[in-house]
Amino acid sequence: MNTQTKIIAIDDDPTGSQTVHSCLLLTRWDVATLLEALQDASPLFFVLSNTRGMDASSAAAVTREICVNLREALAQAAQQGTHIQPVVVSRSDSTLRGHYPVETDVIAEELGPFDAHFLVPAFFEGGRITRDATHYLLVDGEAVPVHETEFANDSVFGFSTAFLPDYVAEKTGGNIPASAVERFSLADVRGDIGGRLQALHGNACGVVDAEQQADLDSFARQVLAAAQTGKRFLFRSAASLLTAFAGLPPQPVAAADMAQFVRNGKAGVVLMGSHVGKSTLQLQYLLEHSDVLPIHIDLDRLVADEEELFSAIQGQLQAASRKNRGVVLYTSRGEKQFATKAERLAFGDRVAAFLVRLTQNLPEDIGFLISKGGITSNDTLSKGLALRTARVLGQIRAGCSVVRCPADHARFPNLPVVIFPGNVGGDEALAEAYSILTKG
Repeated sequence: MNTQTKIIAIDDDPTGSQTVHSCLLLTRWDVATLLEALQDASPLFFVLSNTRGMDASSAAAVTREICVNLREALAQAAQQGTHIQPVVVSRSDSTLRGHYPVETDVIAEELGPFDAHFLVPAFFEGGRITRDATHYLLVDGEAVPVHETEFANDSVFGFSTAFLPDYVAEKTGGNIPASAVERFSLADVRGDIGGRLQALHGNACGVVDAEQQADLDSFARQVLAAAQTGKRFLFRSAASLLTAFAGLPPQPVAAADMAQFVRNGKAGVVLMGSHVGKSTLQLQYLLEHSDVLPIHIDLDRLVADEEELFSAIQGQLQAASRKNRGVVLYTSRGEKQFATKAERLAFGDRVAAFLVRLTQNLPEDIGFLISKGGITSNDTLSKGLALRTARVLGQIRAGCSVVRCPADHARFPNLPVVIFPGNVGGDEALAEAYSILTKG
């Protein structure tokens, strides 16, 4: 029987492909779609679960459904003569926000048992490194512990420490004490960890240091070698580990040449749902350094009279289209405060549904679409554009994937779509991507 290794990333928002190219993103996870991805030529694929936008119970249910269907798809592939050895990655945020350990626990229940699961949050393109088991965000060249950044104050996924063993203890409610967490230092991953990997058992928890891609390349190489001997590992990681696992050549189309995918020289649309401070600074820079037309999605007006707001925005979009002028649709800045997490998530769902409706009704002849924010981008792909799968063309800038609608898409054939995470890039990053697509 033919045996293959396939890297399968269950991605809690659609930005995990931000370091790779030529692979499939799945917005659905029925057995037939998963089997199609397992048989695809690319060494990896992503299942976009979008669970970061859900409560913990819903996240667990969706993750379980994906795992059950994946198990069946793997069985069908084996029946057809191909034994696939999966390397399962629970891809999540490089600033430690997400449903940990909920998702890794469900994956272990359905696809385990695993000898260990590793937390590998380093994401070099976004300036996230891990040193001495502490996770840092590089800000103007200075390494700031991530618990001292705005991301640690997230109303749903907040945390108090960037020291990963303590983070694990906090998030597991003490079920995994900090003292039980295996630490893989920079010296470890740059050396020989084969013996330590072989000794792991019982779904032990490990945290992994990395300051540069070569660190994860070394770690991944040794992990895959151990897997070949029968060791089974699960990973909770940001995107850079996937680069190491996939080992892809340079992307076929350079970032600077992505304008070749813009349709008919037409102006594009930027859709900005992300409200983190980094996104707001990027919005301001874009407005100051381009002729893009700003259209405010006023969330107070959304609550007061959704239909009136929708109609007004539609009028502005159509007027801009007639003049072939680019627009940026952006939600009110800042994070609204709510009494409970449930109310916060419910309001997020309402805003997301409105953004989907706007996407579905964009002018049909737009040249490109930039979707800013993880949850926004997932909804753009799966609901706004109703894509079952999409293939990643590559990155337009570090951490920002470009995908394209299929040629037979009912409304937007061959439309290039940039998936731009909320927490990636300097102030100029969004304007740079916009400029690349408009220079043609």
